[in-house]
Amino acid sequence: MITENNDILFGNGDELPSNHSTNPHIQDVISLGRRKVLAGGAAVGALAFLGASLPGLAQAAEPMARGIKDVPFRRRTRLPFAPVAVTRADTITVPAGYTATTFIPWGTPITGRYPAWLEDASNNAEDQAEQVGMHHDGMHFFPMNARLGGRQSDHGLLVLNHEYIDAPLLHPNGPTVVDGKRANVDEVRKEINAHGVSVVEIRRGPRGEWSVLPSSRNRRITGATPMRIEGPARGHALMRTRYSPSGTSTRGTLNNCSNGHTPWGTYLTCEENWAGYFASADSELPRELSRYGVRGSGRYGWETVAGDEFERFNATRTAADASSDYRNEPNTFGWIVEIDPFDPTSTPVKHTALGRFAHEGLVFAPVKPGRPVVCYSGDDSQNEYIYKYVSRDRYRPQRSDGRLLDDGTLYVARFNPDGSGDWLALDYDNPDFQRACEAAGIRFADQGEVLVNTRLAADIVGATKMDRPEWGAVHPDTGDVYFTLTNNSSREQAIPSNPRTPNAYGHIIHWREASRDFAGTRFNWDLYLLAGPESDSRSPAGRALDGSNIMASPDGLWFDDEGRLWIQTDMSGSQLRTGPFGNNQMLVSDPRNGETRRFLVGPLGAEVTGITATPDFRTLFVNIQHPGEGSTSKNFTSSWPDGTGRRPRSATVIISREDGKRLM
Repeated sequence: MITENNDILFGNGDELPSNHSTNPHIQDVISLGRRKVLAGGAAVGALAFLGASLPGLAQAAEPMARGIKDVPFRRRTRLPFAPVAVTRADTITVPAGYTATTFIPWGTPITGRYPAWLEDASNNAEDQAEQVGMHHDGMHFFPMNARLGGRQSDHGLLVLNHEYIDAPLLHPNGPTVVDGKRANVDEVRKEINAHGVSVVEIRRGPRGEWSVLPSSRNRRITGATPMRIEGPARGHALMRTRYSPSGTSTRGTLNNCSNGHTPWGTYLTCEENWAGYFASADSELPRELSRYGVRGSGRYGWETVAGDEFERFNATRTAADASSDYRNEPNTFGWIVEIDPFDPTSTPVKHTALGRFAHEGLVFAPVKPGRPVVCYSGDDSQNEYIYKYVSRDRYRPQRSDGRLLDDGTLYVARFNPDGSGDWLALDYDNPDFQRACEAAGIRFADQGEVLVNTRLAADIVGATKMDRPEWGAVHPDTGDVYFTLTNNSSREQAIPSNPRTPNAYGHIIHWREASRDFAGTRFNWDLYLLAGPESDSRSPAGRALDGSNIMASPDGLWFDDEGRLWIQTDMSGSQLRTGPFGNNQMLVSDPRNGETRRFLVGPLGAEVTGITATPDFRTLFVNIQHPGEGSTSKNFTSSWPDGTGRRPRSATVIISREDGKRLM
């Protein structure tokens, strides 16, 4: 029997919770903190969210912890636009005086034969490998003279992720399934090629219009592109596969959500909900699979197709050793991948020292010559953790490269009730880590095994469970760190400081490192914003959100060069269809005074995600992902961006001012 998509789940990629440890949840910490924070001298912002009554609540965004010297802000401006209203229109809505132009939608030809996009989605797998991928996400603009320290704004490389696919839209009639198995090899190959990353050389014309250049630098990195493995897990027994018996390479990158960019000018793409691509029929799964949610069938059924390029998604033990099957293939995913956008012949590198989990992104603390590089990443799954990496070696301008990401210490965060926090080392040679392993009765052979099992290591040391840590952002002046906690439908206990069960709306957490070089093990934290409707929310200024800024499920996060915080949302289901929030949106918040306004609303069914700007701040690039989510091959729930009756397509939106000046 042939069906379109009834026999295999073609979902959006969110994984089921797999953290069954007894570690404290962040909401338990907040609840306990409500009783202790007044005596502990924590921040004004934390007091506000913990229910304390105090005057001057609008000061909540000021420096939060005693004993930490404030860093002066540079000149600030207010938010010079009228907030746009909540809407469910199938279009892009921006403030008066601004324009929004669609750019490089899924299927745009960028390399090779430059095959044209076909409106019925009948492009084949080879075409898709030469076109912009599906479901745009994290993104960065590299000026063409970036390697020379330049800030050219009219010519550069736009590099963007493609997180997942909607199989019913990717093919003219949806995916072909026969008796529960994928029946069309080219369809599966096309799906793999629609994942990954696009590198696109672009130029701005004299009237502000942007165009794609037919450049040798244009490139597609897909779910099949060869990758090199570096760091402590390189060559480890748990990384060996039939494709790479030495455990030093793999094929492809998948479920690329948020991103990062390095001080030396390379792009970082982050593998998020990758576990669902794999299947295993083994009755007992090893911890490196079970703790990440690998199950009996894959999300898209790729493992049901014959041939080595597809059999790698079957992690069942079928041979005498790991070098003869793909039991370890899932272990080669869940990493940060570095791509040199200026060298189309370079091999992407998976950096294992940064840990293996559902990476949402990677953001760097301010980088200073002669000091280690420090960066942060969240594990976007219910009840998972926030991590920090500190390099062993120090940053040297014009000399440092990706090797700084291969040798260092990975830490996981513990948020204490008194507003303080600790970074707990996941280091095989660290005595505290060894004692924690002994107490838990768990053993690792070496640091490589620790990193392949990053989640388990974090369980052991007592990290704090979080409500789906998503994007992070670092303030360009103060170095303060902000992270979105999108939501958590599995929370069962209501607490006074966040009396919602489950946490349907999410919030934003904020911390400041206690050490000047950001490399220490102590920090102080508070809550920046509590999302939700007017009746159940708190703005950074300590007031309820109102019609100008109500939001739910904050996700994307980014600072512009003047220290304004841009917040993007990822609501789904009933939050999009009913209630006060309308379609997903993007807001701007000023940490100086807490003022927050809605700047953009996206089309029907879409997530607003991915953001970057040219150095002159005259052009803002924003990604619109999965418009018309839930569409079938015959019924489109959105017609954005091509118009009535057309197949919805993810795309980038170019935002500029009508007068051509700086955006703000």
